[in-house]
Amino acid sequence: MDILLIKSEGDVQIRPLTIHGMLWLQTHFDNEHWKAIASNQVKLPLDDAKALTQDAEKAGVSFHKFTELTPAGSL
Repeated sequence: MDILLIKSEGDVQIRPLTIHGMLWLQTHFDNEHWKAIASNQVKLPLDDAKALTQDAEKAGVSFHKFTELTPAGSL
């Protein structure tokens, strides 16, 4: 898995997990966003995340997708 996607509050957080995932993201975002990507601070609207995922999968990037996480004890 190269990139982890976590759905949260209507957006999707992107977390690169491998150098392949990070390099691929760097080809799709301006230099000014790389630090935020590397520190897991990027969230995209759901539709943009879906488009990004489709493009990445065509390039051989693998994803793991999580739905919103629930804190322990709140079920």
